[in-house]
Amino acid sequence: MSKKEKVDAQGNPVKKEKGVPFGKLMAWSLRPGSTGVAMMIMGYLTVFAVNTMKMPAALVGGLLLASKLIDGVTDLFAGYIVDNTKTKLGKGRPYEWCVVGMWASALLMFCVPAAATTAVKAVWILLTYLFANSIFFTFLNANQTVYMVRAFSTQKEYVQLSTYGGVVPMLIVAVFNVIFPTLMGSIATSQAGWIKLVLLFAIPLAVLGMLRFFVVKETHDVDVKAANEKVKFSDILQLLKSNKYIYIIAFATLVMNVITNMGVAVFYFTDIVGNVGVMSVLALTSFVILPLMFIFPQLLKKISVMKLVRTGLIVTIVGYVFNFFAGSNVVMLIIGNLLFSAGVVPISMLSGLLIIECADYNEYIGMQRLEGSLGAVNGFANKVGAGLGSGLLGILIGMAGYDGNLAVQPASAITMIRLLYSLIPAAVYFIVYLVCRLYKLDKMMPEIRETNEANRAAAKAAEANETVE
Repeated sequence: MSKKEKVDAQGNPVKKEKGVPFGKLMAWSLRPGSTGVAMMIMGYLTVFAVNTMKMPAALVGGLLLASKLIDGVTDLFAGYIVDNTKTKLGKGRPYEWCVVGMWASALLMFCVPAAATTAVKAVWILLTYLFANSIFFTFLNANQTVYMVRAFSTQKEYVQLSTYGGVVPMLIVAVFNVIFPTLMGSIATSQAGWIKLVLLFAIPLAVLGMLRFFVVKETHDVDVKAANEKVKFSDILQLLKSNKYIYIIAFATLVMNVITNMGVAVFYFTDIVGNVGVMSVLALTSFVILPLMFIFPQLLKKISVMKLVRTGLIVTIVGYVFNFFAGSNVVMLIIGNLLFSAGVVPISMLSGLLIIECADYNEYIGMQRLEGSLGAVNGFANKVGAGLGSGLLGILIGMAGYDGNLAVQPASAITMIRLLYSLIPAAVYFIVYLVCRLYKLDKMMPEIRETNEANRAAAKAAEANETVE
């Protein structure tokens, strides 16, 4: 045995964990890039429906809000269905076909019959949006962790998929955000133009998004202890009662999405900075943050995922406090944006690793792993947060006296906008930081993983003995 070779407590050589091959890493990472662009395109649905299809803005907003209420139900059902799936292709892998369904539904949104009545248009948009978001995207949320822990088997692989693999979708979405507005101005001048523009992205990204299904197979059996057990709704209720840690993750996800989707930056740069075009400069800072994804794997060798999340929250808080003192100073605003944007990367990109820890904990305490249901809880928090963020902004600035018909807004409205872009999110993220201090699984993980592996080995041995007999 080499002198440099590591040994465990019993003196046995520790096997070096292999990383994810580049081809598999790319195939895995292209799917979230594909669905990320699909979600961005659906974000333009209101503009299309109001300006091109001449539908009332309030009606369109109400339809999208109604879909969020339905999301909560479909999320939990999707988790239940995925957790009960057993096919030759695997448990989570079959649901990758929802990528095709999501893109088809997104395209159909823009194919609403132009000559139809407003009521028919409303039903068309609601149904296609529900299929894309509440069904297909919901299943893709629910299957993500389920698929990952059965296609890969080591912590090193999980970290690489969540960090290095996160660079690809971030780049794809960033490039989309640069290209799409320009193409929209020249192509999307009619309904036919909108359909052509969506097709331009839908076909190649649907194909790229499906590469994961064809390249990455489920090979790792983590269900050996519960191979013949069917997940019941009572199991999910037991999960919600017994695993408090998923609520901590979901709370952090909810808050991040509320603040991210509030959209106060448009008002801040319009009414305080006086130049909304400066926002494009801040958007470019996303490229500066990308190198963080290459640093995280090294950090996670020394600290836990949750500790990195908490550190990120502190950086985020500092960034928002920085905004309070920035006023209209663009340089200070760029610094603040860099800080809070970088700070939320851990919770936005590494939540899957925390969900795996929660699944390991479920197995440790004698429950089924239920990665699908755990992912559904976090996905529900994601969608509710996005919905709340979209609605809260109008309510809060409206209560402060904001009036779109005024050339100059009252001082109360300006103060509210400043607070929503600085101290209010700083205070809320501080609460998230305190809640995340209650997360103790990271300290328990060495024992949990060792116990789970021993129990799986024993279950396989027992199964082998029964087969021989």
